[in-house]
Amino acid sequence: MKPRVGFLGTGWIGRHRMQAMLATGAIEAAAICDPSDECLAAAKGIAPDAREVPDLAAMLQLGLDGVVIATPSAMHAEQTVRALVSGAAVFCQKPLGRSADEVRAAIGAARAANRLLGVDLSYRHTEGMQAIAELVRSGALGRIFAIDLVFHNAYGPDKPWFYDPALSGGGCVIDLGVHLVDLALWTLDFPKVRKVSASLLAQGAPLGHGQVEDYATAAFEAGGAQVRLACSWRLHAGVEAQIEAVFHGSEGGAALRNVSGSFYDFTADRFSGTSTERLTAPPDEWGARAAAAWARQLALSPGFDRQAEQFAASAEVLDRIYGR
Repeated sequence: MKPRVGFLGTGWIGRHRMQAMLATGAIEAAAICDPSDECLAAAKGIAPDAREVPDLAAMLQLGLDGVVIATPSAMHAEQTVRALVSGAAVFCQKPLGRSADEVRAAIGAARAANRLLGVDLSYRHTEGMQAIAELVRSGALGRIFAIDLVFHNAYGPDKPWFYDPALSGGGCVIDLGVHLVDLALWTLDFPKVRKVSASLLAQGAPLGHGQVEDYATAAFEAGGAQVRLACSWRLHAGVEAQIEAVFHGSEGGAALRNVSGSFYDFTADRFSGTSTERLTAPPDEWGARAAAAWARQLALSPGFDRQAEQFAASAEVLDRIYGR
């Protein structure tokens, strides 16, 4: 019998992940929940047999095997813990928590309940990053001594809660930078991080009370690599998005870069001196691979996966960027 999964939040991302999970054939959609009638109707089009429920409490009363959480950030950790305590595995949108304490609480709940915990850190699953990570871990690039990370989003979020630090946990760093910090640490197999520094701005000036950053730079040392991060909302960058992760090694380099301002299309290249070798190129349907992988793992092995403990690493770096 397939695991029965509830989908808490069925906006565009929630529905996209649901569709990908159902396409694996590994799980079934047993319940859906969203305050928007329009979102519920769209979800029903994907999972017509799913039961509509008013809230998480009603969803958990159904005795589900898993819950997929795609709600505002302020709710992620608390809802994750509630679902895990009830005995359901969880796949949560990023960030898992607004702080490292919230993330560690969620991981602890998963460990105590012996339930699978996944987070939608989707950029790990691009063909480009898979290829680059293999080069780094095999030693083909030599010793990685520097990593440059960039994520500029020309639009910025359109929901008010993103701009309330109590609800969001921060601005562009926790919204965009979390992906890049995770990519760097994941590629390097989560080394110790030291010497974190950062500059956070709102509308070109230092943060004031109650503001979140819309431009940020940060630097830290991960193992022996010097990591530099820059991210923003609504920067005048001349394109819709600028996204890249560049790895500099003693024997070569590699870069993941978006194509022509796209949020979805990426190339990966390997560098040797002045030579460039193309590793991967579009098309690559990577956006929901993390969700699909979680669904397959839930069907095969729903117990706690110790790799979930790694989710705390990037959260701890973000806390230090924010001075927490």
